[in-house]
Amino acid sequence: MTSILIVGVGGQGTLLASRILGSVAIRAGFDVKVSEVHGMSQRGGSVETYVRFSKGKVDSPIIDYGCADIVIAFELLEAARSVRYLKKSAALIVNTQQLNPMPVIAGLAAYPEGLLEELQMKAANMTAVNALDLAIASGSAKTVNVVLIGVLAASMDIAKKDWLDTIREIAPEKMLTANLKAFEAGYCAAS
Repeated sequence: MTSILIVGVGGQGTLLASRILGSVAIRAGFDVKVSEVHGMSQRGGSVETYVRFSKGKVDSPIIDYGCADIVIAFELLEAARSVRYLKKSAALIVNTQQLNPMPVIAGLAAYPEGLLEELQMKAANMTAVNALDLAIASGSAKTVNVVLIGVLAASMDIAKKDWLDTIREIAPEKMLTANLKAFEAGYCAAS
């Protein structure tokens, strides 16, 4: 059983990332369960998506604390909030981008400092990538999600062709070229 938690902020494309991951796992012959927890996605709030897959039957999509094999975090503060889900030997893939939550925007709080260093101490296996820069270089800042999927794909035992074919099926046509470039950028960044 593989349990992957995808976390981010509303509008970052976490739901598309979970659709790609779930679809590629089905393509590779796994039983898959996906649960989308939207949170306050319409207002830039936290969004969590659980994706679990196995060659056997998956009974539930829910991931308990300490049970995630991989956490993909689209933003640093969301990574810090989700580190409690990681197994001891789990992997954390984190975008180094910082998005200010409402209390910071309103001047009621400061964005925490030193999050990346704190995460390195808590995660046994962490890959940090500036996915926003890679997405922009690929043609669109909106492809951060697919950059992170590319980073994930480089560490998984699913054929690269399956990932690319899935992206071709799921990504919006007008964004297909940028998404394919973003996937390659993430895949190369992780290699």
